[in-house]
Amino acid sequence: MARPSLWDDLNWRGLVHQTTSPDLHEKLDNDFLTVYIGFDPTADSLHIGSLLQLTTMRRLQMAGHRVVGLVGGGTGLVGDPSGRDSERALLDDGTLERNSAAIRAQIEGFFDGPDEGLGSIKLVDNANWLRDLRVTDFLRDIGKHFSVNEMIRKDSVRTRLEGRDQGISYTEFSYMLLQAYDYLHLYDAEGCTLQVGGSDQWGNIIEGIDLIRRLRSGVAYGLTSPLVTSPSGAKFGKSAAGEQIWLDANKTRPYAFFQYWRNVDDRDAGMFLRLFTFLTRDDIEQLEQATQEHPEHREAQRALAEHLTTLVHGLEATAGAMRAAEVLFTEDIASLDERVLLDAFADAPHVHHTRADFEQGFDVISALEQAGLVKSKGEGRRALDQGGVYVNNRKLTRDATVGAESLIHGRFLVLRKGKRDHALLRVE
Repeated sequence: MARPSLWDDLNWRGLVHQTTSPDLHEKLDNDFLTVYIGFDPTADSLHIGSLLQLTTMRRLQMAGHRVVGLVGGGTGLVGDPSGRDSERALLDDGTLERNSAAIRAQIEGFFDGPDEGLGSIKLVDNANWLRDLRVTDFLRDIGKHFSVNEMIRKDSVRTRLEGRDQGISYTEFSYMLLQAYDYLHLYDAEGCTLQVGGSDQWGNIIEGIDLIRRLRSGVAYGLTSPLVTSPSGAKFGKSAAGEQIWLDANKTRPYAFFQYWRNVDDRDAGMFLRLFTFLTRDDIEQLEQATQEHPEHREAQRALAEHLTTLVHGLEATAGAMRAAEVLFTEDIASLDERVLLDAFADAPHVHHTRADFEQGFDVISALEQAGLVKSKGEGRRALDQGGVYVNNRKLTRDATVGAESLIHGRFLVLRKGKRDHALLRVE
């Protein structure tokens, strides 16, 4: 029985930007390759911009290819100029080691899902071979195969050279030599013959392929995926408040992660389903059709949020996020688990009070002002008279009192003005 065409699937999903050889599609569909994808440890977590490469790795693995993930603990000391118009801040050894360890754990967790039974991937750190290089040996044996004339034509270098204020340091200029050497090392040590990366890595990948050809007379390939840009014009990877969406649950809570995908524009939902999920073509096309016919139901966004939150954070976190989304505007909010409640209001204003504040009846108007939901007590009283003030999603009347019995889990109140302005009150 013929294998399903991985190449056709990658193309349909919009994951192919450039390839270095016209016969790569036959290799992907008919052979079993060893593929590598690199991740630079510039932070202690990957963000959703890395999801494209993570899910591509998983697709390759599911198709039977062997996948190697490279954490750039060595190249991270230098800094990749690709896609940047200014020099990166150099990280110290300790920070790089911590970042590398965190990213390794994140990638391992991504491939430990219960549904494929594919096992883990191989992870390597280029610090293990780059740190031991002798400069003179590297310049003689590797540097001699690189033409400066060609290097300065690469987009990552050319754009920096054209910038009068910034330019490019020799440190970052040498990055492509180190990445090319990575490919050579993995060709020798792991049998890697395909490197996959974002479109900004095209020049670096080409240099690695050329180095393998010159030094080993070997054949290697490259495949790049496109830069993710949303049809709606929204900034991909940032929340409405401009904050980065991280894969680490401590940096971006699962509820906020879930809501990011649930709130994407109708024009973006279908593209994101193809790029990031493992739903079938039939399922995705049905969701796109449903969005066209009944956009108010937001079926595509819901499927996207559920799928990706499960992929990154697991079933339990997804269930909690879905539960929070369901009851956030209902009186059932008191039934939320404390952790989920805190996640749901992580980005809302928090105000702190003591139990003594509730002994004579709680002053909700003052709390609204303290939380910034109203500008003055007068505005708060008007909102109350107009039926626009809620405590735990129950409409508050002028003569109502709020006591300690209203506290969720004995120490929280959810304040709301109007439909969407929330604050979380915490009793210490």
